[in-house]
Amino acid sequence: MRSADIRTAIPPDIGPGLDRVVRTAASILSGFGLFIIIFTLTPFLGDLDPDVVVVDTANVVNQVGYLGLGLVFLFAILVTVERGKLSRLVSPSWLIVFALAYVSCLQSWDPQSAARGLTLSLVAMLIVIGLIAIPRSERDFVNAGATAVLALVLIDYAALVVLPAKAIHQSTGAEAWHAGFWRGHLIHKNVTAPIFSVIAMFGIYAFRCGAMLRGAAITLLAFIFVAHTGSKTTMGFLPVAIMLVLAGRAIGSSLFTIISHAMFTVLVGCLTIGTIFSPTFLHITSAILEDYTFTGRDAIWRFGAAAIADHPWFGHGFAGFWLSPVIMGMEANFEENWDVRGIVSGHNTFLDAIITFGLIGGPIIIAILFVKPLFDYVKATRYPANRAFADFCMMVIIFMTYNGMLESFIFNRADPQWLLTALAIFGLGMARHADFRR
Repeated sequence: MRSADIRTAIPPDIGPGLDRVVRTAASILSGFGLFIIIFTLTPFLGDLDPDVVVVDTANVVNQVGYLGLGLVFLFAILVTVERGKLSRLVSPSWLIVFALAYVSCLQSWDPQSAARGLTLSLVAMLIVIGLIAIPRSERDFVNAGATAVLALVLIDYAALVVLPAKAIHQSTGAEAWHAGFWRGHLIHKNVTAPIFSVIAMFGIYAFRCGAMLRGAAITLLAFIFVAHTGSKTTMGFLPVAIMLVLAGRAIGSSLFTIISHAMFTVLVGCLTIGTIFSPTFLHITSAILEDYTFTGRDAIWRFGAAAIADHPWFGHGFAGFWLSPVIMGMEANFEENWDVRGIVSGHNTFLDAIITFGLIGGPIIIAILFVKPLFDYVKATRYPANRAFADFCMMVIIFMTYNGMLESFIFNRADPQWLLTALAIFGLGMARHADFRR
């Protein structure tokens, strides 16, 4: 995979000059795709103004922009990927995931709005698929990606100086206690920290694949940025995800990585959302962490968990619970740390999956998104040429699994957390084939 070219759908007799142009264009487009799913189409929004006009403007930019980009990447896929491999891009597991998600829209209080939001997520997936599928070789993918990601990181560092009110949390607004924490081009430090964690992982991947100077710079700068977001949990999860994968690679055992990750997932789950179900887990967590409520998330988890019983089997539907008229119309509970009427998610990906898709669809979607990739990783690492890319994707899956215990992001439209997770899931699904890049 590292240097072997894929055979494309373009006729072989187009000539070396045009072939180089196509190859260069595919590489540049791949790098741009990686840049845009991280940078988003609406960077540096700063503190959101409640003015609905601003919000609507951002929605229009996302809808039009991602639709246009999705069409561009779809065209690039059809032109550059050989016909025999196009069928692999339409994964049965992804069909199941989106089928369940679309069916769940019928359960939502506003099915049409829910379906539109889900469609934006589906269109954004075309960019994710394209940026992996269209490069001719891993070298092309890494070179373009490393340049794009390094540029993004440098833009964020420059913004700390020229746009501090946008790139750094201020002492005004609803969360004044975050003042001084870096958020870069994103809206909140709790999004910035995991995104820059994935950027650090990409830097390691680029370093291993030959882009040593850029890879080292990306990793170092990303680690520094994460440290300045003030996210202690992210700073704990980041090295764990990296070490689990690199340790498994050092001893030549992908099973070591999988088993260790499974054990750590159970541990993190017990010490986070498990605290609302078990006094023992709560006692252990409170003995380890000063803030055992995880900034009041336990109140949100209790409320969300109790709501499962209202629609246990099929769930509340996509975008059908948080911020719904039923929730917004409730009376405030002044005994809790958070007013759930203004909460946009359950701050736990797995809890929200059950709330949204029920006890039938939720576990299926969780299994496809977070369990199936583990099996794909084992198969992908059997092929030496695919290992570096598979290791990167596995780092992302591991990290986002732990991050998902504290944040919700699946199907969250063009959220970089979701798109980078989807990139890793899709990437492992492709890397499990021996001829991934040939």
